Amino acid sequence: MIRKMLIVEDHESVNLSIQKTAEELKIAEIDYAYYCDDALHLIQKAIDQGNSYDLLITDLSFEEDHKKQEIKNGVALVSAARKIQPDLSVLVFSAESRVAIIEKLYQEVQIDGYVRKARGDAKELKKAITTIDSNKTFYPIELTKSTKHLNAHSFTELDVLIITQLINGQKQQQISTFLESKHISPSSLSSIEKRLKIIKEALNFTNNEQLIAYCIKMGIV
Repeated sequence: MIRKMLIVEDHESVNLSIQKTAEELKIAEIDYAYYCDDALHLIQKAIDQGNSYDLLITDLSFEEDHKKQEIKNGVALVSAARKIQPDLSVLVFSAESRVAIIEKLYQEVQIDGYVRKARGDAKELKKAITTIDSNKTFYPIELTKSTKHLNAHSFTELDVLIITQLINGQKQQQISTFLESKHISPSSLSSIEKRLKIIKEALNFTNNEQLIAYCIKMGIV
């Protein structure tokens, strides 16, 4: 049961909004911090006092100011916090929308939930906290939908390299020459055209511009 929560958010208005949501869920103890270093100190202090936190809610990005910080982002904070409290539940609340980045948070950082800052985010926060309180992982609907689309094609390293070259303004013939110079196979123009055709058909795109926009949005490149 979540009875004690720590909110780490450097924007005061957002911090207060999260606190209000937590209060509506009848969470007994709610602390907050504007800096990651301060947050880690609070987590350690709570452990030392035998009254550790049940849930950490943190943003990913924090603006730098006059106060020098050792821990500069949410991912680093979660990593440091889990070293001293491995069972700490973590909910990330961020404006990040790239699916590939969010997926990495689940796979590599092993977060318990993610809510994107957007319209209706207070409602989503409640859902996420309630889900985590039930010892389940919370996945936002947007991620589930986007992941299904993303799974329609499994991007290889060669796919990413080809699309990156397209983004850099290279024509397909130039990409072929580039791959050949790097001794990457297959490198023929026909193989590049075929590969792009397969990807676009899998994702239901009709041109390279749509594919490029999609890959940038999803954080694939």
